[in-house]
Amino acid sequence: MTMGRLVAIGTSVAAVGLLAGCMNGADGADGGPGTVPGGPAPTTTTAPGLTVQEVATGLQHGWDVGFLPDGKVLVTERPGRLTLLAGTTPGAAKTVVDADFADVGARGEGGLMGLLVHPDFASSRRFTTCQTHFDGDTAVDVRLITWELAADGGSATRLRDPLVGGLPLNPSGRHSGCRPTAAPDGSVLVGTGDAADPDVAQDRSLLGGKVLRIDLETGGPAPGNPFETSSDPDEQLVWTYGHRNVQGVAIRPGTGQALSAEHGPGKDDEVNLLQAAGNYGWDPSQGGTVSRYDESVPMTDTERFPDAIEALWSSGSSTEAICGAVFLAGSQWGALDGMLAVTTLKASKLILMTLGPDAKVTEIAVPAELNDTYGRLRAARVGPDGALYVTTSNGDDDKLLRITARG
Repeated sequence: MTMGRLVAIGTSVAAVGLLAGCMNGADGADGGPGTVPGGPAPTTTTAPGLTVQEVATGLQHGWDVGFLPDGKVLVTERPGRLTLLAGTTPGAAKTVVDADFADVGARGEGGLMGLLVHPDFASSRRFTTCQTHFDGDTAVDVRLITWELAADGGSATRLRDPLVGGLPLNPSGRHSGCRPTAAPDGSVLVGTGDAADPDVAQDRSLLGGKVLRIDLETGGPAPGNPFETSSDPDEQLVWTYGHRNVQGVAIRPGTGQALSAEHGPGKDDEVNLLQAAGNYGWDPSQGGTVSRYDESVPMTDTERFPDAIEALWSSGSSTEAICGAVFLAGSQWGALDGMLAVTTLKASKLILMTLGPDAKVTEIAVPAELNDTYGRLRAARVGPDGALYVTTSNGDDDKLLRITARG
């Protein structure tokens, strides 16, 4: 796999069924249940009580979480720091992993972002990060890099730099994406941002504003990608396109469904069901007729793109800045079993969504324990113990939270 096209955006522009900083939208969130395009709005229910424990404090914009087979935990921090936690119990000891992040451009929404621990970590000790790459002061790209963690956990070295490169990067860091999630078939889905470039989301030769589906070993396209016969190696990686800024990808257990969480402009954050070759209708270039990043266009423009796929759920008239997303699974969750947990940045709360068989959102609940109590919430991952782990992203004394159903 070649590195692909390196795209730095200038400051003048601001398998079928498989299946991300905030923006300049209106301040505040209405707290309502949102909307389901083409269907009834979900109802609002009361969430069962949760127990919230602080596993670690003193983090800075914890972006993602990865669980190791020995019970330790890796946390990426946006300024360019990787922290190893001794476990998942409150007060777990922290170690800063010695790794070279000198090229990470921690600007705005960009920096050290998504994290994926490889399924064979027990033997390979490999993990992959998403991060912005600068050459001095010059923005180059967002890239996925594969690392090897030393046996003692004290250091990490780069093995594949990049595993995948050429994801577009705005020098300001705006709309950098970038969240990798492993799918049951062995592929990896990567949500990306459009770098606030008007032409990126609808251009399948560019890797921004997409969900990519890649082979974790080679960085090439996973078998069965919809554009795998394209002569363009970047287009071969594309699973879905027409996205604005994908912040989370979640796999629904026991189904072939993958869902994305995506930032809207001043309204209409979206949860989407990902379908191979699907166009999700974001086009701030208005079909190439404007050169500016026009955010007055619909989040899903079905007039310009009649086949654009409507959202499962939209935040409606304002935005919550939804971010990480993961399904709760297991009998220990009781009535919450099977719900989609979505963190929010601007709204500073956790949203729990009940989905029907078609993945349409039917009910919304906001647990009181995580409603404007910890500030901005970013990562959402389920650990080997079945608990939900969430990071805060306030920039000062950020936390890793362990969340379980109250017994």
